[in-house]
Amino acid sequence: MERKRDQRDYERGLPGYHDPGVRYLGAPAARSALTLRLWLAGFGLVFCTAAAVGLFVLVPPLAWFAWVLVVLAIAALIDFIWVLHRKSRGEPG
Repeated sequence: MERKRDQRDYERGLPGYHDPGVRYLGAPAARSALTLRLWLAGFGLVFCTAAAVGLFVLVPPLAWFAWVLVVLAIAALIDFIWVLHRKSRGEPG
């Protein structure tokens, strides 16, 4: 049975957690790039929101595409919040 992880485990990182190939050829365990993912989610959120508003206001016939961008902006927001949660636990990256 696996023991419950504590704050120190997350601060050290969870080796092999993000890399299924860690067992092959003696490769070192991958580390999570949470900060990069946070920046990319933030950029996606800002870009999709601005583009959706622009399409709704400036090009009403493309409102269907603006709704697609709204859905992508919501997905980026959820990802942004989830990454913030993981970083607040103390995971490196």
